[in-house]
Amino acid sequence: MLAVTSLKIFRSAIWLLFSLVGIAGLYFWMQVEFIAAVQIIVYVGGIVILIIFSVFLTQESGKEMPKPSLKRTALSILAALFGFGFTYNLIDKYGFPANSTKQFNASVSEIGTQLLSTSEHGYILPFEAVSLLLLAAMIGCIVIAMKTNEEKPSEPEAVAAGDTEDTPAPEVVVIPHVSQPLIVEEV
Repeated sequence: MLAVTSLKIFRSAIWLLFSLVGIAGLYFWMQVEFIAAVQIIVYVGGIVILIIFSVFLTQESGKEMPKPSLKRTALSILAALFGFGFTYNLIDKYGFPANSTKQFNASVSEIGTQLLSTSEHGYILPFEAVSLLLLAAMIGCIVIAMKTNEEKPSEPEAVAAGDTEDTPAPEVVVIPHVSQPLIVEEV
C-alpha cells in the first residue's frame, strides 16, 4: 500500500523494495531457497535498482508526484476490487487440498530442467516472457533517465586556456549597418 500511495517517487521505490524482499522472505519460509534467491537477484537486485537509478537521473527526483484525480482514484479502487474478487474466486474454486500425495521436488537441477524444457510441463515460454519483462524494464529506465532537447539547458561551450592552439578560431562575419535598403535589379 505504501509503494502505491506514497507521493514521493523515491519513497515509492523503497517501499517496493521492501515488499519484494518480504516476498523473498516468504519463499525462504516455504523452504524454496532457489526461488527466493532468484527473487532477490532479479527483482530486488535488478528491477528496483534500475528504478532507483532512473529516479536519481531525472531532474524531478525530489519533488512530490501530483495527486491523482478523483476519477483515476475511483477506477483504481474498482480495478483493485476486481483483482481481489478474481483472486478469491480462483482460490475458492481450487480449494488447495492439504493432503497431497505428490512430493514437491525443489532441487536446482529439476528447476533448471523444467525451466528450459519445451515439453508439456516446461516453462520456456514464461522464461522468455520474464526476459522480455526485464528488457522492457531496462528500456523504460533508460527512457525515464533520458532528457529531451527541450529539457536540456543550452550552455555555451567553454574553451580551456591551453586548448586555444588546437581549436580553430570561429569565423566572424561583420555586416556593416546600411541605412537604406539594398535594391537588386534583375537583368
